[in-house]
Amino acid sequence: MKGRKHKLKVRLRAFHIWQLLGYSPWKSEWKVTEEVREGGTKDFYKGAFDSIPFLNDDGKRTFVHLLLRPGYMIRDYIKGKHDMYLAPLTSLIIFYAFFSLVSSVAHPDFKEKTPDSEAVTDSVSASVPVSEGTVIKLNWESEDSAKVAEKEKSMNVKMKKAVEYGHAVIDLLYLDQNPENIDSPRKASLAAFEDAIRSQGIHYFLEIFLILWPAMRISLRKRSIGWAASATTAAYVLCQFSFFMLFVLILSLGKDNEIGILFMGLLIMIDYHQMLGIGYRKSFWLTVKTGFWYLFLIILLILLAIILLSIWMAI
Repeated sequence: MKGRKHKLKVRLRAFHIWQLLGYSPWKSEWKVTEEVREGGTKDFYKGAFDSIPFLNDDGKRTFVHLLLRPGYMIRDYIKGKHDMYLAPLTSLIIFYAFFSLVSSVAHPDFKEKTPDSEAVTDSVSASVPVSEGTVIKLNWESEDSAKVAEKEKSMNVKMKKAVEYGHAVIDLLYLDQNPENIDSPRKASLAAFEDAIRSQGIHYFLEIFLILWPAMRISLRKRSIGWAASATTAAYVLCQFSFFMLFVLILSLGKDNEIGILFMGLLIMIDYHQMLGIGYRKSFWLTVKTGFWYLFLIILLILLAIILLSIWMAI
């Protein structure tokens, strides 16, 4: 029994050291084996995902560290360790887009839009300069009529295929605004994903990030946290929210994807505790202060919008 307790303490201590440093100092570097030197199986996928931010080493490291040592990772990034992690804005875009994709697949029941979507379709279709009935006529006097007719026919066929392909791509890009084109579960999921990106994505950046950023700046100004560091913190915190929203979505089997305000506050409190190296009591009051300034900025924006609307209506 004592041996098990000792092993548990050792593991917890090792985990805490990894949290603080971001790596395990007692582990030796990976050594290249003869199999890999000779082109073994490990070389088959080496570097295959380096150009994909979500699947490369930086993306996986960012995901794991934001789950297990979020505040320490934010601290390391602010101090200059940029090569190890995805950039804050890149992380926010990628991870939230991935959450929106999973959410749209779990909720393919897409609601129809208003008739205003027809205007969008017409404007998009009008941007295509060549219609299906367009016929191209060539005037090459130097060639006989048979060759000219053959080239005209070939070019018309190619142009018709290009126009049809263009219309198909446009239809796929605007499925959320043209629900009449949805005829399969895949298109329904794609429409829900597009709707999430166009509606929730803008809401996520404008209302949450752009308000949380100055709220954190005001709350942390006495701790020498500038605008850039506050933006980094806000972006990574929102990445954490998207992770746990994804976990809730999976655990609820697609029935829910919301996390409570208290849980969001708990995540921010843990981030402050790790990032600033302060106790949970101080981090709690910093979190309350951040929430206060967040609500204050929202109310201020609403009042400003009402004032501007009143002035515009008076004119």
